[in-house]
Amino acid sequence: MAGMTITTNITVYGIANCDSVKKARAWLTAQGLPYQFHDFKKQGVPAERLAAWMAAVGWERLLNRQGTTWRQLDPALQSKVCDAASASALLLEHSSAIKRPVVEWQCGDGLSITVGFAAQQWAQMLA
Repeated sequence: MAGMTITTNITVYGIANCDSVKKARAWLTAQGLPYQFHDFKKQGVPAERLAAWMAAVGWERLLNRQGTTWRQLDPALQSKVCDAASASALLLEHSSAIKRPVVEWQCGDGLSITVGFAAQQWAQMLA
């Protein structure tokens, strides 16, 4: 991103062996964009960040209902996830149920949050 003049602090949240996270990290590296990586498996899910993500994108966007973790949960537990509070409790306990990667883009005074890997969207956001 040669034309980028604003310093962007990027934090990628996810799981190191997740394919989407691998693709996202490779893309950022290829663009020459430095980032921090927060591994849910090693560092857990930061509760205060989870709350901020939910406020920004909604709990439905964060909850990966297509993933293996969600499908393996007891149906009774799945049925209890009906709002931000119940989703938060589940995601803090089962970090693999979070759609990945969650990326925080700090540009100047603004903070953008994206969920999932979308190269086109990211390139447009950074243009």
